[in-house]
Amino acid sequence: MRHPDYTLTAGPTTVWPRVQAALGQPMLYDYDPVFLERFRATERKLAEVYRTAGDVVLMQGEAVLGLEAAARGLVRPGDVAVNLVSGVYGKWFGLWLRDLGAELVEVEVPYDEAVDPGEVEAALRRHPGARVVSVVHSETPSGTVNAVREIGPVAKRHGALVIADVVSSLACEELRPDEWGLDVCVSGPQKSLAGPPGMSLVSVSEEAWDAMRANPDAPRGSFLSLLDWKERWIDGGRTAYPYTPSVSEVTGVEAALDEVLERGIDAYAAMHARAAAATRAGVRAMGLELWAASEDVAGRCVTAVTAPEGVEVPRVLAHVRERYGVMLSPGFGELKERLFRLGHMGPAADSLTLVIALSAIGRGLADHGVPVAVGEGVEAALGVLAAEGVPA
Repeated sequence: MRHPDYTLTAGPTTVWPRVQAALGQPMLYDYDPVFLERFRATERKLAEVYRTAGDVVLMQGEAVLGLEAAARGLVRPGDVAVNLVSGVYGKWFGLWLRDLGAELVEVEVPYDEAVDPGEVEAALRRHPGARVVSVVHSETPSGTVNAVREIGPVAKRHGALVIADVVSSLACEELRPDEWGLDVCVSGPQKSLAGPPGMSLVSVSEEAWDAMRANPDAPRGSFLSLLDWKERWIDGGRTAYPYTPSVSEVTGVEAALDEVLERGIDAYAAMHARAAAATRAGVRAMGLELWAASEDVAGRCVTAVTAPEGVEVPRVLAHVRERYGVMLSPGFGELKERLFRLGHMGPAADSLTLVIALSAIGRGLADHGVPVAVGEGVEAALGVLAAEGVPA
């Protein structure tokens, strides 16, 4: 099977050229002074991109590992945990909470909407003493975002810790964990950072560390242990790892962070906002329907498009990949057969790349008998880019 010419998916996405070059560097011993300094530098850069003065942890394992580590570190049997569900990932997080013995309270909305912070307030009033609120910032499977800026302070007023899945939102959406009361944030480099998959990028507040230390069930001597990283690496003078770090992936992650910092954190996020707006305009102009119920809840990392009636999503995507060399994403989980997802993260958010995604899905649907105004969609997208300006 041919290699795709363009990977414009919901992640892993195409990496920046400097990331590709970094991944090809010679393998280093993890205690070589060069790598030790690289690891420390990558931590500092990650904290800068997170805009946090707190600790960050580079865990070896895809972001699902970091999310499970956060849950196991903070949640004890009998704890009341308020889980916010606006999509597939939010629902899945509740499964961990239930398995850990938490008393699970879910605030759930349709998967094309976002959770109302007022509903979070109401849930916490009904359940005083709730210890944890968990929320997905950017629900990549449905292309929607939750208002963590408002949700975090609500949780803090009620004395709850906040676990935020920011896997795709870091560097794409505005994110300020310290200001918004987000105690543990977990991201992955393979989304908006446009780095290699395989690591969990975690920010941790002091309050969260205290809660983990007080939790007798928090993992120790485990790949899932955040406390091992805190005690052996961070508090140990950053001279001894809990276990062998992913040398090549750390090198790639540092390169991805360098791309963000050199462009500017705000400018990098604005690039994604511009690409998302242009893509949504193109989808509507083609005569297709956006999945998100409104512009207010639509995310910046992917645009989810409702599959027209009678269209087989896998068949159309396979055709687009084979005929036009463009890899796009279906929905995920229970949304797999209902959506097309056009990814615009990292290089896919830069310049005119999003036009390729629009042209590919439009032409692919037209090839399957769906009336689509491909040219009008491209013109609408270009109109947004021209009005807002495309940075050099």
